[in-house]
Order: sequence, then C-alpha cells, then structure tokens
Amino acid sequence: MKRQDKADRVGVILDELYPTTPVPLEHRDAYTLLVAVLLSAQCTDVRVNQVTPALFALALTPEEMGRLTAARIRSVIKPCGLSPAKSKNIRALSRLIVERHDGEVPRTFEELEALPGVGHKTASVVMAQAFGVPAFAVDTHIHRLAARWGLSNGRSVEHTERDLKKLFARESWGLRHLQIIYFGREHCPARGHDLATCPICSWAASKKRVAEEGRRAPARRAASRT
Repeated sequence: MKRQDKADRVGVILDELYPTTPVPLEHRDAYTLLVAVLLSAQCTDVRVNQVTPALFALALTPEEMGRLTAARIRSVIKPCGLSPAKSKNIRALSRLIVERHDGEVPRTFEELEALPGVGHKTASVVMAQAFGVPAFAVDTHIHRLAARWGLSNGRSVEHTERDLKKLFARESWGLRHLQIIYFGREHCPARGHDLATCPICSWAASKKRVAEEGRRAPARRAASRT
C-alpha cells in the first residue's frame, strides 16, 4: 500500500474515533497554553494539568509572571521535572513578551522560537491550537507512530514532520496532531503493544515492522525481570 493510501485510510479511522479533539493541556488563552506546552517537555499532560492551576493562581499574565522570581516559579512547577531550566525560561519569556510584544504572545514561528525555551514543536502547538494557523507539531509519540504505520522512515522528527505535511491536507494538520496523540494513548502504546489487534497497526505496519517489534518484546520482558 502506498503511503498516501495509508494516510487517507488513517485519516478516516481517526475522524471516526475522534471527531472532536480538545487540547489535552488545560489553558485559558495563548499565553497559558504556551506555558503549559513548555512545562509538558518530558512530562505528562496529566501532571502539567495538576500543576498549572497553582501556577496561574500566582500569575495569569506575562506581566504578572515576569514579576515573580525563578525560584518562586520553580517551587510550583517542580513536579513537572526540569524545573530549574523551565522556571528560568518561563520568567524570561514572560518578560520578553511584555518588552517586545506589548504583553501579547507573538503570532509568527520566528518570533515564538526566539523566546527562551520555545522550540519548533512548542511553537507549532501554539500556532495551531491558539491561533488556528496550519502547523503539524511532531513530538516523540507522533514520530514513533508515523514510523510504526509506515508514513515516514523515522530518521528524525524534522523528517517526519515534512512527510506528514505532505500526506495530510494542510487544513487538517492541527486536528491530525491531536487525533494521533489520543490514538497513541488509547490504542497504540510504545510498549506491550499487540500490533495485530490495533485498529491501524494491524494493516498499516509492515511485516518487517511487526517482526522487529515482536523480537523486542521478549527482550524487554527479560530486562524487566533482571
């Protein structure tokens, strides 16, 4: 099956399973989404959603956040991990948003990625989910599923993003990003996954991929017992 045919069939399945896709990170506006996405690096969305209410109770705007010390921010976000760097970046980006952008989150990739701690994936999420600009944010989970389904060769996250953008309609990029995240969580985990029973892997994964994952499973089970 050609990649485009796979992508078309994947899109139909995702639309059936997830006709609506709320952003899993709780937020009120573009700024609180930006902070939440930054906090989600190497952290679960569930944990971020547990932490942000207390953080936003202290500071809900860039102006308020910029007046806090990094230590105060860190004391709240510590459960998210990487708190020394994240707290400094949240404070610094908040101050820059006030100084350079009149307190408004910038609406271009270039300006967003110039903020401390904001990479291309974070900028893509904000552009798509806060501003409705077509963007396909590819995190490690989407990168993994695209390779598993044969939609990309998995050489790099950047390569996967280019492949997915070619396969899916531009206006659907933000939706597909969220749908794949939900599908991965509910149907296609990284470990202990039976590809034969998966609604997508069962037909999209190549025989080589099925064999490779089958060989990895006993090794992982053996490692967990040692």
